[in-house]
Amino acid sequence: MEKTFRPDTICVQAGWKPKKGEPRVLPIYQSTTFKYDTTDEMGRLFALEDEGYFYTRLQNPTNDAVAEKIAELEGGVAAMLTSSGQAANFYTIANLCQAGDHIVCSAKVYGGTFNLYASTIKKLGIDCTFVDPDASAEEIDQAFRDNTKAVVGETIANPALTVLDIEKFAVLAHKHGVPLIVDNTFATPVNCRPFDFGADIVTHSTTKYMDGHAMAVGGCIVDSGNFDWEAYGDKYPGLTTPDETYHGVVYTRQFGKKAFITKATAQLMRDLGSIPSPMNSFLLNIGLETLPLRMEKHCSNARQVAEFLKDHEKVEFVNCAMLKGDPYYDLAQKYMPAGTCGVLSFGLKGTKEDAVRFMDSLKLCAIVTHVADARTCVLHPASHTHRQMNDEQLKEAGVTPGLIRLSVGIEHPLDIIEDLAQALNQV
Repeated sequence: MEKTFRPDTICVQAGWKPKKGEPRVLPIYQSTTFKYDTTDEMGRLFALEDEGYFYTRLQNPTNDAVAEKIAELEGGVAAMLTSSGQAANFYTIANLCQAGDHIVCSAKVYGGTFNLYASTIKKLGIDCTFVDPDASAEEIDQAFRDNTKAVVGETIANPALTVLDIEKFAVLAHKHGVPLIVDNTFATPVNCRPFDFGADIVTHSTTKYMDGHAMAVGGCIVDSGNFDWEAYGDKYPGLTTPDETYHGVVYTRQFGKKAFITKATAQLMRDLGSIPSPMNSFLLNIGLETLPLRMEKHCSNARQVAEFLKDHEKVEFVNCAMLKGDPYYDLAQKYMPAGTCGVLSFGLKGTKEDAVRFMDSLKLCAIVTHVADARTCVLHPASHTHRQMNDEQLKEAGVTPGLIRLSVGIEHPLDIIEDLAQALNQV
């Protein structure tokens, strides 16, 4: 039996395993296509009868090595990289649903994800019901329909920072014979592995902590291999009945536990093409090598910053599940005892204009759209990431007009705190 390494070792060693005389560092296979000697060899690849590479839109060795590393980190059987986190979220639903289907989603999710499920997939004939993740199991249960095909949530919601009760949602999903999909972007598999608590599929915006340096946009889908698609074959005909675009292949029969990722690669990536460039995957791999070190520092810094803000006279509230007394502290201790992430949110006493004046007075902390990299940054969700939502939707997403999202970096914590203090003095 192959030894199972700990996350720190997986981040450094997994994925690319060089043989004698091969490069120690993962090579960048910056090629659109790959050569074969015979027509039959190429034909067998197109028929999904052999494994191999023939066109980077479908698969690429650099991309696959990084996907393998992330799958191992999450404890999954297979993974697929995408060109963005949004692509990962869309592909996951598109791989399971078609016009006339329905999903259930936590209302506390990233604004772009909310819009994707509330508007864009609706235009494709897929309906979504949003539920309060803190509601009782009985209340959430009422959202399910006969045509429900998946349940979706975020480990740590962006930017509300609510912590998902993964086990509660997994039990409900499985009761109705559908998989639980968890976006694990903020926690990363270093701090939480949703599969350990019953989730079936995990998505990531690798743009955030996994990359860690704001260099490369990307996404990832990881399959646990635990959901029995065959047991609910009538719900998932795309996986359990012949795919005529591939000579009648039945993914669950031919690929077993890797059926979900194989279908996503062979069918969706073939037709929609949201593949990352090999160069971006190479940069992502560099970020992954230091992920455990950075997450420990992000969490340590965020705790100190949250304590400072909590005690400041001009701060009305702080959302950080690592703080005792936070509504999600107990859930965070259950699912992420080593720490949540470096992102926190808080509200100033005063007006929206006071919040804007505070942000404009910062010197070290930058106003940027991005979050979750090495540099500390701030953002006003109601004006930026969630601008497309109306007041009612903002409330459902946990975004108040004066909410400030602070992504604490890995600088010295006292330098971060001193910058926040001087900016607060301007309010």
